[in-house]
Amino acid sequence: MRVEIWTDINCPWCYIGKARFEQALAGFPHRAEVEVVHRSFELDPNAPRDARPVLPLLAAKYGMSLEQAEAAEARIAENAHGEGLPYLAGGRDAANSFDMHRLLHFALEHGRQSELLDVLYRANFAEERSAFGAARLLELAVEAGLDGGAAAAVLADPEAYAEAVREDEATASAMGATGVPFFVLDRRLGVSGAQPAETFTRALEQAWESRVPTPLIQVGAAGDAEACGPDGCELPQR
Repeated sequence: MRVEIWTDINCPWCYIGKARFEQALAGFPHRAEVEVVHRSFELDPNAPRDARPVLPLLAAKYGMSLEQAEAAEARIAENAHGEGLPYLAGGRDAANSFDMHRLLHFALEHGRQSELLDVLYRANFAEERSAFGAARLLELAVEAGLDGGAAAAVLADPEAYAEAVREDEATASAMGATGVPFFVLDRRLGVSGAQPAETFTRALEQAWESRVPTPLIQVGAAGDAEACGPDGCELPQR
């Protein structure tokens, strides 16, 4: 069974959702027969390549003060910490993620995609140093176990794996995905948002037990779990 996960490194709920899904997958009896592939989804394809502090961006997007943006980041951090994930509330940057997605496709070919995604998430959400920029991305690619020379060649060629990123995004659009994380099991069952691990467990069981060609089934109504979309990331409420 194949599970495809559409994500963006700018999306904190993708970071949290990956941990929740992996918790469910670890306890799934057929784990060895599940292939996980991470797919590309840009929350803002027009975002500038220069990294910018996230708190002013959040404040402008949601029409809130910097203090309110800090509080919103702190609440997301609580959700991350609840999954055992490090999260530096308010200390991250945001920028165009297209090069990250290209590198993830390169990593997929070399069997290091999940490792690179983990490194990118950690760098973006748990470290003070920005995760963006060609030099920094090259460091992170090497840290994930990729060949530095080959990764540098990918970053130097703006068309390398660009079509693969666009194909992922076109597929997500065709499936009706408007936000991430978006999980698709065998192209038959969809799970939207950073659902609890229990929901992912039920989805894995349902997909495994019903392995016949059927239309895509959505698990969980739209909006019932935190996600990020073109208009921003949902903010947890007290």
